Amino acid sequence: MIDAPDSVKVRVRTIVGVSLHLYDTATRSLREFVPLRPRTASIYVCGATVQGVPHIGHVRSALNYDVLRRWLTAAGHDVLFIRNVTDIDDKILAKAAEAGRPWWEWAYTHERIFEDAYRALGCVPPSALPRATGHVPQMVDLMARLIERGHAYAADGDVYFSVATFPDYGALSGQRLDEMCQGESAAPGKRDPRDFTMWKGAKPGEPSWPTPWGPGRPGWHLECSAMATTYLGPQFDIHGGGLDLVFPHHENERAQSNAAGDGFARYWLHNGWVTLSGEKMSKSLGNTLSIPATLRRVRAVELRYYLIAAHYRSAIEYSDAALDEAVAAYQRIETFVHRVRERCGVPEPRESPLWPAEFAAAMDDDLGTPAAMALIHSTVRDGNVALDGGDHTAAVEAAGAVRSMTGVLGLDPLADHWRSASVSEPTSSALAFLVDRLLTERAEARNRRDYATADALRDQLLAAGIAVEDTPDGPVWTVKGT
Repeated sequence: MIDAPDSVKVRVRTIVGVSLHLYDTATRSLREFVPLRPRTASIYVCGATVQGVPHIGHVRSALNYDVLRRWLTAAGHDVLFIRNVTDIDDKILAKAAEAGRPWWEWAYTHERIFEDAYRALGCVPPSALPRATGHVPQMVDLMARLIERGHAYAADGDVYFSVATFPDYGALSGQRLDEMCQGESAAPGKRDPRDFTMWKGAKPGEPSWPTPWGPGRPGWHLECSAMATTYLGPQFDIHGGGLDLVFPHHENERAQSNAAGDGFARYWLHNGWVTLSGEKMSKSLGNTLSIPATLRRVRAVELRYYLIAAHYRSAIEYSDAALDEAVAAYQRIETFVHRVRERCGVPEPRESPLWPAEFAAAMDDDLGTPAAMALIHSTVRDGNVALDGGDHTAAVEAAGAVRSMTGVLGLDPLADHWRSASVSEPTSSALAFLVDRLLTERAEARNRRDYATADALRDQLLAAGIAVEDTPDGPVWTVKGT
Protein backbone atom coordinates (compact mmCIF):
# COMPACT_ATOMS: atom_id res chain seq x y z
CA MET A 1 0.00 0.00 0.00
CA ILE A 2 1.07 3.58 -0.52
CA ASP A 3 0.67 6.40 1.94
CA ALA A 4 -2.70 8.00 1.21
CA PRO A 5 -5.89 8.82 3.08
CA ASP A 6 -8.31 5.92 3.48
CA SER A 7 -10.88 7.47 1.11
CA VAL A 8 -8.67 7.02 -1.95
CA LYS A 9 -6.16 4.35 -1.03
CA VAL A 10 -5.39 2.33 -4.13
CA ARG A 11 -3.40 -0.88 -4.18
CA VAL A 12 -0.37 -0.70 -6.45
CA ARG A 13 1.81 -3.29 -8.09
CA THR A 14 5.48 -3.14 -8.99
CA ILE A 15 5.90 -4.55 -12.50
CA VAL A 16 9.01 -6.71 -12.55
CA GLY A 17 7.94 -8.75 -15.58
CA VAL A 18 4.88 -8.40 -17.72
CA SER A 19 2.17 -11.00 -17.06
CA LEU A 20 0.17 -9.96 -20.07
CA HIS A 21 -2.18 -12.50 -21.61
CA LEU A 22 -3.45 -11.97 -25.16
CA TYR A 23 -6.11 -13.73 -27.20
CA ASP A 24 -4.32 -15.52 -30.04
CA THR A 25 -6.49 -16.07 -33.11
CA ALA A 26 -4.32 -18.96 -34.30
CA THR A 27 -4.89 -21.07 -31.17
CA ARG A 28 -8.25 -19.50 -30.27
CA SER A 29 -7.07 -19.15 -26.70
CA LEU A 30 -5.79 -16.66 -24.17
CA ARG A 31 -2.02 -17.08 -24.05
CA GLU A 32 0.61 -15.60 -21.78
CA PHE A 33 2.78 -13.23 -23.76
CA VAL A 34 6.37 -14.46 -23.68
CA PRO A 35 8.51 -12.49 -26.14
CA LEU A 36 10.96 -14.16 -28.47
CA ARG A 37 13.75 -12.03 -26.98
CA PRO A 38 13.64 -11.04 -23.29
CA ARG A 39 12.45 -7.47 -22.65
CA THR A 40 11.89 -6.85 -26.38
CA ALA A 41 8.53 -7.04 -28.14
CA SER A 42 8.31 -7.09 -31.93
CA ILE A 43 4.99 -6.10 -33.50
CA TYR A 44 3.83 -5.85 -37.11
CA VAL A 45 0.47 -4.21 -37.80
CA CYS A 46 -1.23 -4.09 -41.18
CA GLY A 47 -1.60 -0.41 -41.99
CA ALA A 48 -3.66 1.48 -44.50
CA THR A 49 -4.30 0.89 -48.16
CA VAL A 50 -4.12 4.58 -48.97
CA GLN A 51 -6.95 4.81 -51.49
CA GLY A 52 -8.96 7.55 -49.75
CA VAL A 53 -9.60 9.56 -46.61
CA PRO A 54 -9.49 7.49 -43.37
CA HIS A 55 -12.65 6.77 -41.41
CA ILE A 56 -13.06 5.87 -37.74
CA GLY A 57 -12.94 2.14 -38.53
CA HIS A 58 -9.44 2.58 -39.95
CA VAL A 59 -8.07 4.46 -36.96
CA ARG A 60 -9.63 2.13 -34.40
CA SER A 61 -7.11 -0.54 -35.38
CA ALA A 62 -4.20 1.88 -35.07
CA LEU A 63 -5.40 3.04 -31.65
CA ASN A 64 -5.89 -0.48 -30.29
CA TYR A 65 -2.32 -1.48 -31.16
CA ASP A 66 -1.04 1.85 -29.87
CA VAL A 67 -2.53 0.91 -26.48
CA LEU A 68 -0.82 -2.50 -26.66
CA ARG A 69 2.47 -0.84 -27.48
CA ARG A 70 2.12 1.67 -24.63
CA TRP A 71 1.33 -1.05 -22.10
CA LEU A 72 4.30 -3.16 -23.17
CA THR A 73 6.54 -0.09 -22.99
CA ALA A 74 5.20 0.78 -19.54
CA ALA A 75 6.07 -2.76 -18.46
CA GLY A 76 9.71 -2.19 -19.43
CA HIS A 77 9.84 -3.67 -22.92
CA ASP A 78 11.73 -2.22 -25.85
CA VAL A 79 9.00 -2.32 -28.51
CA LEU A 80 9.84 -2.61 -32.19
CA PHE A 81 6.62 -1.51 -33.87
CA ILE A 82 6.19 -1.71 -37.66
CA ARG A 83 3.09 -0.43 -39.45
CA ASN A 84 3.12 -0.66 -43.24
CA VAL A 85 1.57 1.41 -46.00
CA THR A 86 0.03 -0.34 -49.01
CA ASP A 87 0.66 2.27 -51.69
CA ILE A 88 -0.01 0.15 -54.80
CA ASP A 89 -3.36 -1.58 -55.23
CA ASP A 90 -6.22 -2.02 -57.72
CA LYS A 91 -8.39 0.49 -55.86
CA ILE A 92 -5.62 3.09 -55.70
CA LEU A 93 -5.05 2.80 -59.45
CA ALA A 94 -8.78 3.00 -60.20
CA LYS A 95 -9.45 6.00 -57.97
CA ALA A 96 -6.40 7.89 -59.17
CA ALA A 97 -7.43 7.30 -62.80
CA GLU A 98 -10.97 8.45 -62.06
CA ALA A 99 -9.62 11.64 -60.49
CA GLY A 100 -7.15 12.19 -63.34
CA ARG A 101 -4.17 12.16 -61.00
CA PRO A 102 -0.95 10.11 -60.98
CA TRP A 103 -1.33 6.96 -58.89
CA TRP A 104 1.75 7.72 -56.78
CA GLU A 105 0.53 11.25 -56.02
CA TRP A 106 -2.92 9.94 -55.08
CA ALA A 107 -1.38 7.34 -52.76
CA TYR A 108 1.02 9.74 -51.06
CA THR A 109 -1.66 12.41 -50.60
CA HIS A 110 -3.84 9.96 -48.70
CA GLU A 111 -0.91 8.45 -46.83
CA ARG A 112 -0.27 11.91 -45.37
CA ILE A 113 -3.94 12.26 -44.40
CA PHE A 114 -3.76 8.91 -42.60
CA GLU A 115 -0.58 9.93 -40.79
CA ASP A 116 -2.16 13.26 -39.84
CA ALA A 117 -5.07 11.32 -38.32
CA TYR A 118 -2.80 8.97 -36.35
CA ARG A 119 -0.77 11.91 -35.08
CA ALA A 120 -3.86 13.93 -34.12
CA LEU A 121 -5.23 10.97 -32.15
CA GLY A 122 -2.02 10.58 -30.15
CA CYS A 123 -0.54 7.43 -31.72
CA VAL A 124 3.15 6.93 -30.98
CA PRO A 125 5.00 6.98 -34.34
CA PRO A 126 6.03 3.52 -35.56
CA SER A 127 9.63 2.37 -35.40
CA ALA A 128 9.46 2.17 -39.20
CA LEU A 129 6.75 2.91 -41.76
CA PRO A 130 7.60 0.81 -44.83
CA ARG A 131 5.79 1.26 -48.15
CA ALA A 132 5.05 -1.69 -50.40
CA THR A 133 6.64 -0.06 -53.44
CA GLY A 134 9.94 0.26 -51.58
CA HIS A 135 10.30 -3.49 -50.98
CA VAL A 136 9.92 -5.17 -54.36
CA PRO A 137 13.39 -6.85 -54.20
CA GLN A 138 12.42 -8.56 -50.94
CA MET A 139 9.15 -9.70 -52.54
CA VAL A 140 10.99 -11.14 -55.54
CA ASP A 141 13.30 -13.02 -53.19
CA LEU A 142 10.34 -14.48 -51.26
CA MET A 143 8.65 -15.65 -54.48
CA ALA A 144 11.88 -17.25 -55.69
CA ARG A 145 12.20 -19.22 -52.44
CA LEU A 146 8.61 -20.42 -52.73
CA ILE A 147 8.98 -21.45 -56.38
CA GLU A 148 12.17 -23.33 -55.53
CA ARG A 149 10.37 -25.21 -52.74
CA GLY A 150 7.44 -26.10 -54.99
CA HIS A 151 4.90 -23.88 -53.22
CA ALA A 152 4.48 -21.30 -55.99
CA TYR A 153 4.48 -21.16 -59.78
CA ALA A 154 4.63 -18.58 -62.55
CA ALA A 155 2.03 -18.44 -65.34
CA ASP A 156 1.49 -15.80 -68.03
CA GLY A 157 3.47 -13.19 -66.11
CA ASP A 158 1.60 -13.82 -62.82
CA VAL A 159 2.92 -15.74 -59.83
CA TYR A 160 0.57 -17.85 -57.68
CA PHE A 161 0.85 -19.63 -54.35
CA SER A 162 -0.23 -23.26 -54.58
CA VAL A 163 -2.56 -23.70 -51.62
CA ALA A 164 -2.70 -27.51 -51.91
CA THR A 165 1.06 -27.76 -51.21
CA PHE A 166 0.64 -26.30 -47.71
CA PRO A 167 -1.25 -28.82 -45.52
CA ASP A 168 -1.84 -26.33 -42.70
CA TYR A 169 -3.68 -23.87 -44.95
CA GLY A 170 -6.89 -22.64 -43.28
CA ALA A 171 -5.71 -23.26 -39.70
CA LEU A 172 -5.57 -19.56 -38.80
CA SER A 173 -9.09 -18.71 -39.98
CA GLY A 174 -10.67 -22.08 -39.38
CA GLN A 175 -11.73 -22.35 -43.02
CA ARG A 176 -12.16 -25.66 -44.81
CA LEU A 177 -10.08 -25.95 -47.94
CA ASP A 178 -12.96 -27.26 -50.04
CA GLU A 179 -15.23 -24.36 -49.06
CA MET A 180 -12.98 -21.31 -49.27
CA CYS A 181 -12.89 -18.64 -51.95
CA GLN A 182 -10.02 -16.17 -52.38
CA GLY A 183 -12.29 -13.52 -53.87
CA GLU A 184 -10.06 -13.23 -56.93
CA SER A 185 -11.17 -13.21 -60.54
CA ALA A 186 -10.50 -16.28 -62.70
CA ALA A 187 -7.23 -16.40 -64.63
CA PRO A 188 -6.17 -18.82 -67.39
CA GLY A 189 -2.80 -19.60 -65.80
CA LYS A 190 -4.15 -20.46 -62.35
CA ARG A 191 -3.97 -24.21 -61.68
CA ASP A 192 -6.45 -24.25 -58.81
CA PRO A 193 -9.13 -21.60 -58.11
CA ARG A 194 -8.08 -21.65 -54.46
CA ASP A 195 -4.55 -20.51 -55.30
CA PHE A 196 -3.90 -16.85 -54.57
CA THR A 197 -1.98 -14.25 -56.56
CA MET A 198 1.38 -13.06 -55.26
CA TRP A 199 2.45 -11.12 -58.36
CA LYS A 200 0.32 -9.53 -61.07
CA GLY A 201 1.68 -9.37 -64.59
CA ALA A 202 1.96 -5.92 -66.15
CA LYS A 203 -1.06 -4.41 -67.89
CA PRO A 204 -0.97 -1.47 -70.32
CA GLY A 205 -0.85 1.85 -68.53
CA GLU A 206 -0.17 0.37 -65.08
CA PRO A 207 3.03 0.76 -63.06
CA SER A 208 5.33 -2.24 -63.09
CA TRP A 209 8.62 -3.54 -61.76
CA PRO A 210 10.96 -6.11 -63.39
CA THR A 211 11.16 -9.70 -62.10
CA PRO A 212 12.57 -13.00 -63.49
CA TRP A 213 8.98 -13.91 -64.44
CA GLY A 214 8.20 -10.69 -66.25
CA PRO A 215 7.26 -7.13 -65.29
CA GLY A 216 4.31 -6.49 -62.99
CA ARG A 217 3.30 -5.36 -59.56
CA PRO A 218 2.92 -7.02 -56.15
CA GLY A 219 -0.20 -8.65 -54.81
CA TRP A 220 -1.51 -7.52 -51.45
CA HIS A 221 -0.62 -10.62 -49.42
CA LEU A 222 2.97 -10.80 -50.64
CA GLU A 223 3.71 -7.24 -49.51
CA CYS A 224 3.20 -7.76 -45.79
CA SER A 225 5.18 -11.01 -45.57
CA ALA A 226 8.15 -9.32 -47.20
CA MET A 227 7.98 -6.14 -45.13
CA ALA A 228 7.39 -7.86 -41.78
CA THR A 229 10.41 -10.15 -42.12
CA THR A 230 12.61 -7.37 -43.53
CA TYR A 231 12.22 -5.30 -40.36
CA LEU A 232 11.53 -7.90 -37.66
CA GLY A 233 13.32 -11.01 -38.95
CA PRO A 234 12.01 -14.42 -40.04
CA GLN A 235 10.14 -14.82 -36.74
CA PHE A 236 8.65 -12.13 -34.54
CA ASP A 237 6.19 -11.78 -31.68
CA ILE A 238 2.87 -10.23 -32.69
CA HIS A 239 1.00 -9.68 -35.94
CA GLY A 240 -2.04 -7.43 -35.62
CA GLY A 241 -4.84 -6.15 -37.79
CA GLY A 242 -8.58 -5.91 -38.14
CA LEU A 243 -10.92 -8.89 -37.90
CA ASP A 244 -11.67 -8.57 -41.62
CA LEU A 245 -8.04 -9.46 -42.40
CA VAL A 246 -8.07 -12.95 -40.88
CA PHE A 247 -9.11 -14.39 -44.25
CA PRO A 248 -7.77 -14.21 -46.83
CA HIS A 249 -5.02 -11.70 -46.04
CA HIS A 250 -3.50 -13.09 -42.86
CA GLU A 251 -4.19 -16.69 -43.79
CA ASN A 252 -2.21 -16.10 -46.99
CA GLU A 253 0.58 -14.21 -45.27
CA ARG A 254 1.00 -17.07 -42.81
CA ALA A 255 0.94 -19.74 -45.54
CA GLN A 256 3.50 -18.16 -47.85
CA SER A 257 5.82 -17.17 -45.00
CA ASN A 258 5.76 -20.56 -43.27
CA ALA A 259 6.07 -22.38 -46.60
CA ALA A 260 9.18 -20.34 -47.36
CA GLY A 261 10.73 -21.49 -44.09
CA ASP A 262 10.02 -18.45 -41.90
CA GLY A 263 8.50 -18.92 -38.44
CA PHE A 264 6.68 -15.59 -38.91
CA ALA A 265 4.22 -14.39 -36.23
CA ARG A 266 4.01 -16.18 -32.86
CA TYR A 267 0.78 -14.42 -31.80
CA TRP A 268 -2.06 -13.23 -34.05
CA LEU A 269 -4.25 -10.41 -32.73
CA HIS A 270 -7.38 -9.03 -34.37
CA ASN A 271 -9.48 -6.04 -33.39
CA GLY A 272 -13.23 -5.78 -33.90
CA TRP A 273 -14.99 -3.59 -36.44
CA VAL A 274 -16.76 -0.29 -36.10
CA THR A 275 -20.24 -0.95 -37.46
CA LEU A 276 -23.04 1.31 -38.59
CA SER A 277 -26.54 -0.20 -38.71
CA GLY A 278 -24.98 -3.60 -38.07
CA GLU A 279 -22.62 -3.50 -41.05
CA LYS A 280 -18.85 -3.15 -41.04
CA MET A 281 -17.85 0.43 -41.77
CA SER A 282 -16.28 0.48 -45.24
CA LYS A 283 -15.87 2.78 -48.22
CA SER A 284 -17.46 0.24 -50.57
CA LEU A 285 -20.68 0.29 -48.55
CA GLY A 286 -20.67 4.09 -48.35
CA ASN A 287 -21.29 4.04 -44.59
CA THR A 288 -18.11 5.70 -43.34
CA LEU A 289 -17.43 8.58 -40.96
CA SER A 290 -14.26 10.30 -42.09
CA ILE A 291 -11.69 11.41 -39.53
CA PRO A 292 -11.49 15.04 -40.74
CA ALA A 293 -15.30 15.36 -40.50
CA THR A 294 -15.49 13.63 -37.10
CA LEU A 295 -12.72 15.81 -35.66
CA ARG A 296 -14.72 18.88 -36.54
CA ARG A 297 -17.43 17.55 -34.26
CA VAL A 298 -15.38 16.27 -31.31
CA ARG A 299 -11.84 16.77 -30.08
CA ALA A 300 -9.23 14.18 -31.02
CA VAL A 301 -8.73 13.09 -27.40
CA GLU A 302 -12.49 12.49 -27.09
CA LEU A 303 -12.54 10.37 -30.25
CA ARG A 304 -9.55 8.42 -28.95
CA TYR A 305 -11.43 7.75 -25.70
CA TYR A 306 -14.49 6.56 -27.64
CA LEU A 307 -12.49 4.11 -29.78
CA ILE A 308 -10.40 2.53 -27.00
CA ALA A 309 -12.97 2.43 -24.19
CA ALA A 310 -14.54 -0.71 -25.65
CA HIS A 311 -12.56 -3.96 -25.59
CA TYR A 312 -10.42 -4.17 -28.70
CA ARG A 313 -11.95 -7.49 -29.80
CA SER A 314 -15.55 -6.28 -29.50
CA ALA A 315 -17.54 -4.52 -32.20
CA ILE A 316 -18.41 -0.86 -31.74
CA GLU A 317 -21.87 -0.03 -33.06
CA TYR A 318 -21.50 3.64 -33.90
CA SER A 319 -24.19 6.14 -32.99
CA ASP A 320 -24.12 9.87 -32.36
CA ALA A 321 -25.51 9.22 -28.88
CA ALA A 322 -22.73 6.76 -28.03
CA LEU A 323 -20.09 9.22 -29.20
CA ASP A 324 -21.71 11.99 -27.12
CA GLU A 325 -21.67 9.71 -24.06
CA ALA A 326 -17.97 9.06 -24.57
CA VAL A 327 -17.28 12.79 -24.88
CA ALA A 328 -19.11 13.44 -21.61
CA ALA A 329 -17.27 10.58 -19.90
CA TYR A 330 -13.85 11.86 -20.91
CA GLN A 331 -14.76 15.39 -19.89
CA ARG A 332 -15.59 14.13 -16.38
CA ILE A 333 -12.03 12.80 -16.12
CA GLU A 334 -10.57 15.96 -17.60
CA THR A 335 -12.64 18.27 -15.39
CA PHE A 336 -11.54 16.48 -12.21
CA VAL A 337 -7.84 16.68 -13.08
CA HIS A 338 -8.13 20.38 -13.94
CA ARG A 339 -10.08 21.10 -10.73
CA VAL A 340 -7.27 19.54 -8.70
CA ARG A 341 -4.66 21.46 -10.69
CA GLU A 342 -6.44 24.77 -10.09
CA ARG A 343 -6.99 24.24 -6.38
CA CYS A 344 -3.96 22.18 -5.32
CA GLY A 345 -1.31 22.54 -8.00
CA VAL A 346 -0.34 20.14 -10.77
CA PRO A 347 -0.93 16.53 -9.68
CA GLU A 348 2.07 14.47 -10.70
CA PRO A 349 1.39 11.01 -12.15
CA ARG A 350 2.76 8.06 -10.25
CA GLU A 351 6.08 7.07 -11.67
CA SER A 352 6.35 3.78 -13.56
CA PRO A 353 6.47 0.95 -12.62
CA LEU A 354 3.81 1.64 -9.97
CA TRP A 355 0.22 1.20 -11.06
CA PRO A 356 -3.06 0.57 -9.28
CA ALA A 357 -3.29 -3.20 -8.98
CA GLU A 358 -6.79 -3.43 -10.46
CA PHE A 359 -5.70 -1.36 -13.45
CA ALA A 360 -2.67 -3.55 -14.12
CA ALA A 361 -4.78 -6.69 -13.77
CA ALA A 362 -7.31 -5.35 -16.27
CA MET A 363 -4.66 -4.44 -18.82
CA ASP A 364 -2.87 -7.76 -18.39
CA ASP A 365 -6.14 -9.55 -19.12
CA ASP A 366 -6.06 -9.15 -22.91
CA LEU A 367 -5.92 -5.34 -22.68
CA GLY A 368 -9.17 -5.06 -20.72
CA THR A 369 -9.77 -1.35 -21.26
CA PRO A 370 -13.44 -1.45 -20.10
CA ALA A 371 -12.39 -2.56 -16.61
CA ALA A 372 -9.46 -0.13 -16.68
CA MET A 373 -11.80 2.75 -17.58
CA ALA A 374 -14.20 1.74 -14.81
CA LEU A 375 -11.38 2.02 -12.26
CA ILE A 376 -10.40 5.43 -13.64
CA HIS A 377 -13.96 6.73 -13.25
CA SER A 378 -14.24 5.23 -9.76
CA THR A 379 -11.04 7.04 -8.78
CA VAL A 380 -12.40 10.27 -10.27
CA ARG A 381 -15.58 9.97 -8.18
CA ASP A 382 -13.62 9.36 -4.98
CA GLY A 383 -11.27 12.21 -5.82
CA ASN A 384 -14.12 14.64 -6.40
CA VAL A 385 -15.61 13.70 -3.02
CA ALA A 386 -12.25 14.32 -1.36
CA LEU A 387 -11.79 17.64 -3.15
CA ASP A 388 -15.28 18.87 -2.29
CA GLY A 389 -14.68 17.83 1.33
CA GLY A 390 -11.48 19.86 1.52
CA ASP A 391 -9.17 16.83 1.65
CA HIS A 392 -6.61 18.11 -0.82
CA THR A 393 -4.04 15.45 -0.06
CA ALA A 394 -6.47 12.70 -1.02
CA ALA A 395 -7.62 14.62 -4.08
CA VAL A 396 -4.06 15.07 -5.33
CA GLU A 397 -3.35 11.38 -4.73
CA ALA A 398 -6.43 10.42 -6.73
CA ALA A 399 -5.56 12.81 -9.56
CA GLY A 400 -2.04 11.40 -9.71
CA ALA A 401 -3.45 7.89 -10.03
CA VAL A 402 -5.82 9.06 -12.76
CA ARG A 403 -2.97 10.67 -14.68
CA SER A 404 -0.91 7.48 -14.42
CA MET A 405 -3.71 5.31 -15.75
CA THR A 406 -4.84 7.66 -18.49
CA GLY A 407 -1.22 8.22 -19.46
CA VAL A 408 -0.83 4.53 -20.30
CA LEU A 409 -3.92 4.81 -22.50
CA GLY A 410 -2.71 8.00 -24.19
CA LEU A 411 -5.47 10.07 -22.56
CA ASP A 412 -3.72 12.08 -19.84
CA PRO A 413 -5.54 15.46 -19.83
CA LEU A 414 -2.31 17.27 -18.93
CA ALA A 415 -0.13 15.58 -21.55
CA ASP A 416 1.68 18.01 -23.85
CA HIS A 417 -0.01 16.55 -26.94
CA TRP A 418 -3.50 17.45 -25.76
CA ARG A 419 -2.47 20.77 -24.22
CA SER A 420 -0.94 21.95 -27.51
CA ALA A 421 -4.05 20.83 -29.38
CA SER A 422 -6.30 22.84 -27.11
CA VAL A 423 -4.23 26.00 -27.59
CA SER A 424 -4.83 25.97 -31.36
CA GLU A 425 -8.51 25.08 -31.03
CA PRO A 426 -9.90 28.62 -31.51
CA THR A 427 -7.90 29.07 -34.73
CA SER A 428 -8.93 25.63 -35.97
CA SER A 429 -12.57 26.31 -35.16
CA ALA A 430 -12.53 29.60 -37.03
CA LEU A 431 -10.93 28.02 -40.08
CA ALA A 432 -13.43 25.15 -39.99
CA PHE A 433 -16.32 27.64 -39.78
CA LEU A 434 -15.13 29.60 -42.81
CA VAL A 435 -14.34 26.53 -44.92
CA ASP A 436 -17.64 24.85 -44.04
CA ARG A 437 -19.54 27.98 -45.11
CA LEU A 438 -17.86 27.91 -48.51
CA LEU A 439 -18.53 24.19 -48.85
CA THR A 440 -22.19 24.79 -48.03
CA GLU A 441 -22.35 27.43 -50.78
CA ARG A 442 -20.65 24.97 -53.14
CA ALA A 443 -23.15 22.23 -52.28
CA GLU A 444 -26.06 24.61 -52.91
CA ALA A 445 -24.58 25.60 -56.27
CA ARG A 446 -24.22 21.96 -57.28
CA ASN A 447 -27.79 21.21 -56.22
CA ARG A 448 -29.06 23.91 -58.59
CA ARG A 449 -26.66 22.60 -61.29
CA ASP A 450 -24.59 25.78 -61.21
CA TYR A 451 -21.36 23.88 -61.74
CA ALA A 452 -19.38 26.95 -62.76
CA THR A 453 -19.95 28.53 -59.35
CA ALA A 454 -19.27 25.24 -57.58
CA ASP A 455 -15.96 24.82 -59.42
CA ALA A 456 -15.02 28.44 -58.73
CA LEU A 457 -15.58 27.95 -54.99
CA ARG A 458 -13.46 24.83 -55.01
CA ASP A 459 -10.71 26.70 -56.88
CA GLN A 460 -10.86 29.49 -54.28
CA LEU A 461 -10.34 26.98 -51.51
CA LEU A 462 -7.48 25.33 -53.39
CA ALA A 463 -5.80 28.69 -53.93
CA ALA A 464 -6.02 29.26 -50.17
CA GLY A 465 -4.33 25.92 -49.51
CA ILE A 466 -7.48 23.91 -48.80
CA ALA A 467 -7.82 20.65 -50.76
CA VAL A 468 -11.36 19.27 -51.10
CA GLU A 469 -12.22 15.63 -51.80
CA ASP A 470 -15.81 14.48 -52.41
CA THR A 471 -16.56 11.28 -50.45
CA PRO A 472 -19.68 9.26 -49.59
CA ASP A 473 -19.81 11.30 -46.34
CA GLY A 474 -19.83 14.54 -48.30
CA PRO A 475 -16.86 16.82 -49.04
CA VAL A 476 -13.76 16.38 -46.87
CA TRP A 477 -11.18 19.16 -46.71
CA THR A 478 -7.57 19.16 -45.62
CA VAL A 479 -4.91 21.86 -45.36
CA LYS A 480 -2.29 21.22 -48.06
CA GLY A 481 1.22 20.65 -46.78
CA THR A 482 0.16 19.66 -43.23
